[in-house]
Amino acid sequence: MKLTTAGESHGKALIAVIEGLPAHLKIDIEKINEALALRQSGFGRGARQKIEKDRVEILTGVRNGETLGSPVTLCIYNRDFSNWENSMSAGACDPQAMDAKKLTKVRPGHADLTGMLKYAQDDARNVLERASARETAIRVAAGEIYRQYLSSLGVEIGGYVYEICGIKDGGRYAFNELSRAKKSDVGMLNAEAENLAVEKITQLKKDGDTAGGGIEIRVQGLKSGFGSVMTYAEKLDAQLAQGLMSIQAIKGVEVGAGFAVAENSGKAIHDEIYYDENKGFYRTTNRAGGLEGGMSNGEEIVLRAAMKPIPTLMKGLKTVEYGTKESAVAASERSDVCAIFALEVIAEAVVAEVVANAVAKRLGGDTMEEVKQRYALLP
Repeated sequence: MKLTTAGESHGKALIAVIEGLPAHLKIDIEKINEALALRQSGFGRGARQKIEKDRVEILTGVRNGETLGSPVTLCIYNRDFSNWENSMSAGACDPQAMDAKKLTKVRPGHADLTGMLKYAQDDARNVLERASARETAIRVAAGEIYRQYLSSLGVEIGGYVYEICGIKDGGRYAFNELSRAKKSDVGMLNAEAENLAVEKITQLKKDGDTAGGGIEIRVQGLKSGFGSVMTYAEKLDAQLAQGLMSIQAIKGVEVGAGFAVAENSGKAIHDEIYYDENKGFYRTTNRAGGLEGGMSNGEEIVLRAAMKPIPTLMKGLKTVEYGTKESAVAASERSDVCAIFALEVIAEAVVAEVVANAVAKRLGGDTMEEVKQRYALLP
């Protein structure tokens, strides 16, 4: 399967095209819209979320609630485009409107300066519109399609926020507890940590500052053998890391015990293997995070990702004005103070895409019935 996305943050719409989905996958559009609403939730979000009320429209590839086997096209219209049409239209724009929206006081930590140099632009608008995390709305919509594909095979995805700007959740949770995180204002499962995180975000907002944080994503029900040890490009852990790193502002990814493996000996890290006639091979620990040699091993996949603080600060950092090269204060665009809750929703969508592609590569199948039959035959 293949996913392609397009669209600018303040453009007319965001688009996704998914190729390679089998026929007869039942699509629940309301579940897609529920995921989109979750992405816009969470304490510390900015004013943009009050303008956009994201709903997906399926343009192609689905009839009567089922995929046809042809490319599926998803669309989310940007409501805010009506306020930006004079400066963001694909046709001729109003020079005064373009000048009013021009951004040249490049923001530290954003794609502004590097993108302007790379693409020979004198306006960071031509870079930031695509670099914006607004793009993740359509990835969440597409990810929900992939999630429904996986769910039909008994593969489920969940997660929670384990840290916000130094406030740690600190718990260890069973998979069936993770759904509670969606009811939290910050995506945490520990009530005390949630309250402290809300206080922290409130203070950061007063200070004109922003928050970073970390999320944990878990995949349950995936059988062993997905991914490959034979070529580096097919290693599932590598693909998952790339997928998570492709999300805006992600600076670190861990699989299983992650960086803790550097602090311990082999006896403390490797998962010993046992065998039982009823359940076959199994492990009593899962420090590998469900992945060995680039392949799923049948245990729960455990991933963590760290997000840097949002680079658009209401009290901007020191920078340089691109045109004059003079010292300046970085531009302040309408933005969030904290978007970690949204990150968790986005990361689930990205992981769903990667895992679904690994399943499709191994099993093939022109129809969902074929896919289900082949998956059921796996040990």
